[in-house]
Amino acid sequence: MKEKVVLAYSGGLDTSVILKWLIEKNYEVIAFVADVGQDDDFEACREKALLLGASKVIIADLKREFIDGYVLKAIMGNAIYEDRYLLGTALARPLIAKKQIEVAKAEGANAVSHGATGKGNDQVRFELCYYALMPGVKVIAPWKDREFLSIFKGRTDLLKYATEHKIPVKASIAKPYSEDDNLMHISHEAGILEDPMYTLHKSMLEKMVMPQDAPDKETRIVVHFKNGVPVKVINKDDGTVKEDSFDMFVYLNEIAGKNGIGLLDMVENRFVGIKSRGVYETPGATILHIAHRDIEGIAMDREVMRLRNMLTPKFAELIYNGFWFSPEMDFLMAAIEKSQELIDGSVHLCLYKGNVLIEGRESPSSLYNKKLSSMDIEGGFDQTDSKGFIKINAIRLMAHRAIVEANQKK
Repeated sequence: MKEKVVLAYSGGLDTSVILKWLIEKNYEVIAFVADVGQDDDFEACREKALLLGASKVIIADLKREFIDGYVLKAIMGNAIYEDRYLLGTALARPLIAKKQIEVAKAEGANAVSHGATGKGNDQVRFELCYYALMPGVKVIAPWKDREFLSIFKGRTDLLKYATEHKIPVKASIAKPYSEDDNLMHISHEAGILEDPMYTLHKSMLEKMVMPQDAPDKETRIVVHFKNGVPVKVINKDDGTVKEDSFDMFVYLNEIAGKNGIGLLDMVENRFVGIKSRGVYETPGATILHIAHRDIEGIAMDREVMRLRNMLTPKFAELIYNGFWFSPEMDFLMAAIEKSQELIDGSVHLCLYKGNVLIEGRESPSSLYNKKLSSMDIEGGFDQTDSKGFIKINAIRLMAHRAIVEANQKK
Protein backbone atom coordinates (compact mmCIF):
# COMPACT_ATOMS: atom_id res chain seq x y z
CA MET A 1 0.00 0.00 0.00
CA LYS A 2 1.10 3.56 -0.70
CA GLU A 3 2.05 5.69 2.25
CA LYS A 4 -0.57 8.33 3.00
CA VAL A 5 0.41 11.97 3.34
CA VAL A 6 -1.86 14.90 4.20
CA LEU A 7 -0.80 17.97 2.25
CA ALA A 8 -1.72 21.50 3.35
CA TYR A 9 -3.10 22.51 -0.04
CA SER A 10 -4.01 26.01 -1.19
CA GLY A 11 -4.56 25.41 -4.90
CA GLY A 12 -1.75 27.80 -5.75
CA LEU A 13 1.37 27.20 -7.80
CA ASP A 14 3.63 25.77 -5.09
CA THR A 15 1.23 23.31 -3.47
CA SER A 16 -0.17 22.18 -6.83
CA VAL A 17 3.31 21.29 -8.04
CA ILE A 18 4.09 19.63 -4.70
CA LEU A 19 0.89 17.57 -4.87
CA LYS A 20 1.90 16.23 -8.29
CA TRP A 21 5.49 15.68 -7.15
CA LEU A 22 4.36 13.67 -4.12
CA ILE A 23 2.20 11.47 -6.34
CA GLU A 24 5.20 10.90 -8.59
CA LYS A 25 7.10 9.85 -5.43
CA ASN A 26 4.43 7.14 -4.97
CA TYR A 27 2.53 8.72 -2.08
CA GLU A 28 -1.23 8.67 -1.69
CA VAL A 29 -2.01 12.36 -1.22
CA ILE A 30 -4.94 13.69 0.79
CA ALA A 31 -5.33 17.40 0.10
CA PHE A 32 -6.33 19.44 3.13
CA VAL A 33 -7.73 22.89 2.39
CA ALA A 34 -8.21 25.32 5.30
CA ASP A 35 -10.77 28.07 4.83
CA VAL A 36 -9.54 30.85 7.12
CA GLY A 37 -11.34 33.56 5.19
CA GLN A 38 -9.21 33.83 2.06
CA ASP A 39 -10.92 34.92 -1.14
CA ASP A 40 -10.77 31.57 -2.96
CA ASP A 41 -13.09 29.35 -4.98
CA PHE A 42 -12.94 26.25 -2.78
CA GLU A 43 -14.92 24.01 -5.11
CA ALA A 44 -12.54 24.88 -7.94
CA CYS A 45 -9.70 24.10 -5.54
CA ARG A 46 -11.26 20.70 -4.79
CA GLU A 47 -11.68 19.88 -8.48
CA LYS A 48 -8.11 20.89 -9.21
CA ALA A 49 -6.66 18.69 -6.47
CA LEU A 50 -8.68 15.70 -7.65
CA LEU A 51 -7.63 16.41 -11.24
CA LEU A 52 -3.99 16.34 -10.16
CA GLY A 53 -4.47 12.96 -8.50
CA ALA A 54 -5.37 13.56 -4.85
CA SER A 55 -7.20 10.56 -3.39
CA LYS A 56 -9.37 12.83 -1.25
CA VAL A 57 -9.89 16.53 -0.67
CA ILE A 58 -10.98 17.79 2.74
CA ILE A 59 -12.08 21.41 3.02
CA ALA A 60 -12.50 22.75 6.56
CA ASP A 61 -14.34 25.98 7.36
CA LEU A 62 -12.16 27.44 10.11
CA LYS A 63 -13.17 31.09 9.91
CA ARG A 64 -15.07 31.33 13.17
CA GLU A 65 -12.51 29.30 15.11
CA PHE A 66 -9.77 31.49 13.64
CA ILE A 67 -11.44 34.64 14.95
CA ASP A 68 -12.53 33.34 18.37
CA GLY A 69 -9.59 31.11 19.23
CA TYR A 70 -6.66 32.98 17.69
CA VAL A 71 -7.28 36.53 16.46
CA LEU A 72 -9.24 37.75 19.48
CA LYS A 73 -6.77 36.04 21.82
CA ALA A 74 -3.99 38.03 20.18
CA ILE A 75 -6.00 41.25 20.46
CA MET A 76 -6.57 40.48 24.15
CA GLY A 77 -2.81 40.25 24.69
CA ASN A 78 -1.98 43.29 22.50
CA ALA A 79 0.24 41.00 20.40
CA ILE A 80 2.24 43.06 17.94
CA TYR A 81 5.57 41.85 16.54
CA GLU A 82 8.46 44.32 16.51
CA ASP A 83 5.98 47.02 17.60
CA ARG A 84 4.31 47.02 14.18
CA TYR A 85 3.03 43.70 12.78
CA LEU A 86 -0.33 42.34 14.02
CA LEU A 87 0.59 38.75 13.08
CA GLY A 88 -2.17 37.85 10.61
CA THR A 89 -0.29 35.03 8.88
CA ALA A 90 1.38 33.76 12.04
CA LEU A 91 -1.97 33.38 13.82
CA ALA A 92 -3.50 31.29 11.05
CA ARG A 93 -0.69 28.72 10.85
CA PRO A 94 -1.21 26.91 14.20
CA LEU A 95 -4.91 26.49 13.47
CA ILE A 96 -4.22 25.09 10.00
CA ALA A 97 -1.54 22.76 11.38
CA LYS A 98 -3.82 21.56 14.19
CA LYS A 99 -6.62 20.67 11.79
CA GLN A 100 -4.16 19.06 9.38
CA ILE A 101 -2.91 16.79 12.16
CA GLU A 102 -6.51 15.94 13.10
CA VAL A 103 -7.13 14.90 9.48
CA ALA A 104 -3.93 12.81 9.45
CA LYS A 105 -5.04 10.94 12.57
CA ALA A 106 -8.56 10.42 11.24
CA GLU A 107 -7.29 9.17 7.87
CA GLY A 108 -4.58 6.91 9.29
CA ALA A 109 -1.79 8.95 7.72
CA ASN A 110 1.61 9.07 9.38
CA ALA A 111 2.95 11.87 7.19
CA VAL A 112 2.08 15.51 6.56
CA SER A 113 3.44 18.00 4.06
CA HIS A 114 3.42 21.73 3.37
CA GLY A 115 4.66 24.12 0.69
CA ALA A 116 6.49 26.63 2.85
CA THR A 117 9.93 27.74 1.72
CA GLY A 118 13.07 26.81 3.61
CA LYS A 119 13.93 30.49 4.02
CA GLY A 120 10.71 31.60 5.67
CA ASN A 121 8.81 31.56 8.93
CA ASP A 122 5.91 29.32 7.90
CA GLN A 123 8.02 26.18 7.68
CA VAL A 124 8.90 26.66 11.35
CA ARG A 125 5.35 27.45 12.38
CA PHE A 126 3.87 24.43 10.62
CA GLU A 127 6.48 21.94 11.72
CA LEU A 128 6.70 23.01 15.36
CA CYS A 129 2.94 22.59 15.57
CA TYR A 130 3.06 19.21 13.83
CA TYR A 131 5.63 17.84 16.26
CA ALA A 132 3.89 19.36 19.29
CA LEU A 133 0.57 17.74 18.38
CA MET A 134 1.78 14.46 16.84
CA PRO A 135 5.35 13.80 18.05
CA GLY A 136 5.98 10.79 15.78
CA VAL A 137 4.72 12.42 12.60
CA LYS A 138 6.75 12.28 9.39
CA VAL A 139 7.12 15.75 7.87
CA ILE A 140 7.72 16.06 4.14
CA ALA A 141 8.98 19.57 3.36
CA PRO A 142 9.87 19.65 -0.37
CA TRP A 143 11.60 23.04 -0.20
CA LYS A 144 14.16 21.43 2.12
CA ASP A 145 14.46 18.24 0.04
CA ARG A 146 17.65 18.10 -2.07
CA GLU A 147 16.01 16.14 -4.88
CA PHE A 148 13.15 18.65 -5.10
CA LEU A 149 15.58 21.58 -4.98
CA SER A 150 17.66 20.08 -7.77
CA ILE A 151 14.59 20.33 -10.01
CA PHE A 152 13.04 23.55 -8.77
CA LYS A 153 15.31 26.54 -8.27
CA GLY A 154 12.46 29.01 -8.05
CA ARG A 155 9.17 30.26 -9.44
CA THR A 156 10.20 29.99 -13.10
CA ASP A 157 10.93 26.25 -12.73
CA LEU A 158 7.60 25.74 -10.98
CA LEU A 159 5.74 27.44 -13.82
CA LYS A 160 7.63 25.36 -16.38
CA TYR A 161 6.77 22.14 -14.52
CA ALA A 162 3.12 23.21 -14.27
CA THR A 163 2.99 23.78 -18.01
CA GLU A 164 4.62 20.42 -18.80
CA HIS A 165 2.26 18.55 -16.46
CA LYS A 166 -0.85 20.53 -17.50
CA ILE A 167 -1.32 21.96 -14.00
CA PRO A 168 -3.66 24.96 -14.23
CA VAL A 169 -2.28 27.91 -12.25
CA LYS A 170 -3.15 31.59 -12.02
CA ALA A 171 0.40 32.63 -11.19
CA SER A 172 2.54 34.18 -13.88
CA ILE A 173 6.07 35.50 -14.23
CA ALA A 174 4.49 38.93 -14.74
CA LYS A 175 3.18 38.89 -11.12
CA PRO A 176 6.04 37.39 -9.15
CA TYR A 177 5.16 38.63 -5.68
CA SER A 178 3.49 36.31 -3.18
CA GLU A 179 0.27 36.84 -1.22
CA ASP A 180 -1.20 35.18 1.86
CA ASP A 181 -4.84 35.97 2.52
CA ASN A 182 -7.11 35.26 5.48
CA LEU A 183 -9.92 36.93 7.37
CA MET A 184 -7.53 38.98 9.48
CA HIS A 185 -5.19 40.30 6.80
CA ILE A 186 -3.48 39.86 3.49
CA SER A 187 0.30 39.96 3.11
CA HIS A 188 2.32 40.81 0.03
CA GLU A 189 5.99 39.87 -0.24
CA ALA A 190 8.76 38.56 -2.52
CA GLY A 191 9.38 39.41 -6.17
CA ILE A 192 9.36 43.12 -6.87
CA LEU A 193 8.75 43.81 -3.18
CA GLU A 194 12.17 42.40 -2.30
CA ASP A 195 13.54 45.80 -3.31
CA PRO A 196 13.01 47.80 -0.09
CA MET A 197 12.82 51.01 -2.14
CA TYR A 198 10.00 49.73 -4.35
CA THR A 199 6.88 51.73 -3.54
CA LEU A 200 3.73 49.65 -3.44
CA HIS A 201 1.04 50.66 -5.89
CA LYS A 202 -2.56 51.06 -4.75
CA SER A 203 -3.63 48.48 -7.33
CA MET A 204 -1.99 45.84 -5.12
CA LEU A 205 -4.38 46.49 -2.24
CA GLU A 206 -7.28 44.07 -1.82
CA LYS A 207 -8.83 44.68 1.60
CA MET A 208 -8.55 48.46 1.76
CA VAL A 209 -7.95 51.67 -0.11
CA MET A 210 -4.96 53.94 0.31
CA PRO A 211 -5.59 56.46 3.11
CA GLN A 212 -5.43 59.36 0.68
CA ASP A 213 -8.18 57.71 -1.41
CA ALA A 214 -10.55 57.24 1.54
CA PRO A 215 -13.69 59.41 1.77
CA ASP A 216 -13.44 62.98 3.12
CA LYS A 217 -15.91 61.98 5.82
CA GLU A 218 -15.52 60.56 9.33
CA THR A 219 -17.07 57.26 10.39
CA ARG A 220 -17.90 57.04 14.09
CA ILE A 221 -18.25 53.72 15.90
CA VAL A 222 -18.34 52.28 19.42
CA VAL A 223 -16.56 49.02 20.34
CA HIS A 224 -17.79 47.24 23.48
CA PHE A 225 -15.53 44.89 25.47
CA LYS A 226 -16.22 42.18 28.04
CA ASN A 227 -13.25 40.55 29.79
CA GLY A 228 -10.95 42.08 27.20
CA VAL A 229 -12.87 40.59 24.25
CA PRO A 230 -14.81 42.78 21.79
CA VAL A 231 -18.48 41.78 22.01
CA LYS A 232 -20.33 44.50 20.12
CA VAL A 233 -19.74 47.15 17.47
CA ILE A 234 -22.16 50.00 16.88
CA ASN A 235 -21.98 52.39 13.95
CA LYS A 236 -23.06 55.74 15.44
CA ASP A 237 -23.76 57.18 11.99
CA ASP A 238 -26.25 54.65 10.62
CA GLY A 239 -27.17 52.54 13.68
CA THR A 240 -25.63 49.27 12.44
CA VAL A 241 -25.06 46.82 15.31
CA LYS A 242 -22.90 43.68 15.17
CA GLU A 243 -22.65 41.33 18.16
CA ASP A 244 -21.61 37.99 16.66
CA SER A 245 -17.81 37.79 16.69
CA PHE A 246 -17.53 36.67 13.08
CA ASP A 247 -20.05 39.20 11.73
CA MET A 248 -18.41 41.91 13.82
CA PHE A 249 -14.97 41.19 12.41
CA VAL A 250 -16.21 41.09 8.81
CA TYR A 251 -17.99 44.39 9.35
CA LEU A 252 -14.93 46.04 10.90
CA ASN A 253 -12.83 44.88 7.95
CA GLU A 254 -15.34 46.51 5.64
CA ILE A 255 -15.57 49.92 7.31
CA ALA A 256 -11.87 50.06 8.16
CA GLY A 257 -10.92 49.15 4.61
CA LYS A 258 -13.13 51.88 3.19
CA ASN A 259 -11.43 54.38 5.48
CA GLY A 260 -7.90 53.34 4.49
CA ILE A 261 -7.04 51.82 7.88
CA GLY A 262 -4.55 49.01 8.46
CA LEU A 263 -1.74 49.43 5.91
CA LEU A 264 1.78 48.48 6.99
CA ASP A 265 4.98 48.37 4.94
CA MET A 266 7.94 47.08 6.95
CA VAL A 267 11.21 45.18 6.95
CA GLU A 268 11.03 42.56 9.70
CA ASN A 269 13.30 39.97 11.24
CA ARG A 270 12.33 36.41 10.40
CA PHE A 271 12.90 33.71 13.00
CA VAL A 272 15.42 31.98 10.72
CA GLY A 273 17.67 35.06 10.83
CA ILE A 274 16.80 36.71 7.52
CA LYS A 275 15.33 40.17 7.13
CA SER A 276 12.33 40.38 4.82
CA ARG A 277 10.09 43.12 3.50
CA GLY A 278 6.35 42.69 3.81
CA VAL A 279 3.31 44.79 2.98
CA TYR A 280 0.29 44.03 5.15
CA GLU A 281 -3.37 45.02 5.02
CA THR A 282 -4.99 44.47 8.44
CA PRO A 283 -8.08 46.70 8.60
CA GLY A 284 -10.48 45.40 11.26
CA ALA A 285 -7.83 44.10 13.65
CA THR A 286 -6.12 47.50 13.63
CA ILE A 287 -9.29 49.09 15.02
CA LEU A 288 -9.66 46.39 17.69
CA HIS A 289 -6.02 46.63 18.73
CA ILE A 290 -6.22 50.39 19.25
CA ALA A 291 -9.60 50.19 21.02
CA HIS A 292 -8.46 47.38 23.32
CA ARG A 293 -5.34 49.22 24.43
CA ASP A 294 -7.46 52.24 25.21
CA ILE A 295 -10.06 50.43 27.34
CA GLU A 296 -7.22 48.90 29.34
CA GLY A 297 -6.07 52.39 30.22
CA ILE A 298 -9.20 53.08 32.24
CA ALA A 299 -9.94 49.58 33.58
CA MET A 300 -6.59 47.87 34.25
CA ASP A 301 -4.59 48.23 37.45
CA ARG A 302 -1.24 49.97 36.97
CA GLU A 303 0.96 47.17 38.32
CA VAL A 304 -0.97 44.48 36.45
CA MET A 305 -0.47 46.51 33.28
CA ARG A 306 3.26 46.82 33.92
CA LEU A 307 3.62 43.06 34.35
CA ARG A 308 1.42 42.29 31.36
CA ASN A 309 3.39 44.75 29.24
CA MET A 310 6.55 42.83 30.10
CA LEU A 311 4.92 39.67 28.76
CA THR A 312 3.44 41.18 25.60
CA PRO A 313 6.64 41.23 23.47
CA LYS A 314 7.31 37.60 24.37
CA PHE A 315 3.70 36.69 23.58
CA ALA A 316 4.03 38.26 20.11
CA GLU A 317 7.40 36.58 19.58
CA LEU A 318 6.01 33.14 20.45
CA ILE A 319 3.17 33.62 17.96
CA TYR A 320 5.51 34.87 15.23
CA ASN A 321 8.04 32.07 15.77
CA GLY A 322 5.48 29.26 15.81
CA PHE A 323 5.29 28.28 19.49
CA TRP A 324 1.50 28.45 19.85
CA PHE A 325 1.35 24.88 21.22
CA SER A 326 4.04 25.19 23.87
CA PRO A 327 4.14 25.19 27.68
CA GLU A 328 5.38 28.77 27.73
CA MET A 329 2.42 29.85 25.60
CA ASP A 330 0.03 28.08 27.97
CA PHE A 331 1.59 29.98 30.85
CA LEU A 332 1.44 33.35 29.08
CA MET A 333 -2.13 32.83 27.86
CA ALA A 334 -3.30 32.02 31.39
CA ALA A 335 -1.65 35.19 32.71
CA ILE A 336 -3.09 37.33 29.89
CA GLU A 337 -6.61 35.97 30.36
CA LYS A 338 -6.37 36.64 34.10
CA SER A 339 -5.35 40.23 33.41
CA GLN A 340 -8.50 40.74 31.32
CA GLU A 341 -11.13 39.72 33.86
CA LEU A 342 -12.29 43.30 34.51
CA ILE A 343 -11.50 44.86 31.14
CA ASP A 344 -15.09 45.83 30.37
CA GLY A 345 -16.59 48.89 28.75
CA SER A 346 -16.76 50.76 25.47
CA VAL A 347 -14.46 52.89 23.34
CA HIS A 348 -15.78 55.59 21.00
CA LEU A 349 -13.76 55.92 17.80
CA CYS A 350 -13.56 58.13 14.75
CA LEU A 351 -12.25 56.54 11.54
CA TYR A 352 -10.79 58.97 9.02
CA LYS A 353 -8.30 58.54 6.18
CA GLY A 354 -6.15 55.83 7.73
CA ASN A 355 -6.50 57.13 11.28
CA VAL A 356 -8.27 55.61 14.27
CA LEU A 357 -8.97 58.49 16.64
CA ILE A 358 -10.12 57.91 20.22
CA GLU A 359 -13.07 60.13 21.16
CA GLY A 360 -13.91 58.71 24.58
CA ARG A 361 -14.24 55.65 26.74
CA GLU A 362 -16.29 54.39 29.68
CA SER A 363 -16.14 51.31 31.87
CA PRO A 364 -18.13 49.80 34.76
CA SER A 365 -14.73 48.63 36.05
CA SER A 366 -13.20 52.09 35.72
CA LEU A 367 -10.29 52.87 38.03
CA TYR A 368 -10.39 56.49 36.94
CA ASN A 369 -11.54 58.86 39.71
CA LYS A 370 -12.35 62.28 38.32
CA LYS A 371 -12.38 63.93 41.74
CA LEU A 372 -9.10 62.32 42.75
CA SER A 373 -7.26 63.36 39.59
CA SER A 374 -8.80 66.82 39.28
CA MET A 375 -6.52 69.87 39.44
CA ASP A 376 -9.49 72.03 40.46
CA ILE A 377 -10.75 70.24 43.58
CA GLU A 378 -9.02 68.49 46.47
CA GLY A 379 -10.94 65.24 45.94
CA GLY A 380 -9.72 63.29 48.97
CA PHE A 381 -6.02 63.45 48.03
CA ASP A 382 -3.87 65.30 50.56
CA GLN A 383 -1.35 67.02 48.33
CA THR A 384 1.05 67.59 51.21
CA ASP A 385 1.61 63.80 51.32
CA SER A 386 3.47 64.13 48.02
CA LYS A 387 6.28 65.96 49.81
CA GLY A 388 7.32 62.87 51.77
CA PHE A 389 6.69 60.60 48.77
CA ILE A 390 9.13 62.61 46.67
CA LYS A 391 11.76 62.78 49.42
CA ILE A 392 11.71 59.01 49.92
CA ASN A 393 12.17 58.44 46.19
CA ALA A 394 14.97 61.03 46.11
CA ILE A 395 17.10 59.31 48.77
CA ARG A 396 19.00 57.07 46.35
CA LEU A 397 19.39 59.90 43.83
CA MET A 398 21.01 62.13 46.43
CA ALA A 399 23.27 59.29 47.59
CA HIS A 400 24.36 58.60 44.01
CA ARG A 401 25.13 62.26 43.40
CA ALA A 402 27.26 62.43 46.58
CA ILE A 403 29.37 59.48 45.39
CA VAL A 404 29.81 60.97 41.92
CA GLU A 405 30.94 64.32 43.30
CA ALA A 406 33.31 62.65 45.78
CA ASN A 407 34.95 60.68 42.95
CA GLN A 408 35.29 63.81 40.82
CA LYS A 409 37.28 65.53 43.63
CA LYS A 410 39.83 62.68 43.80
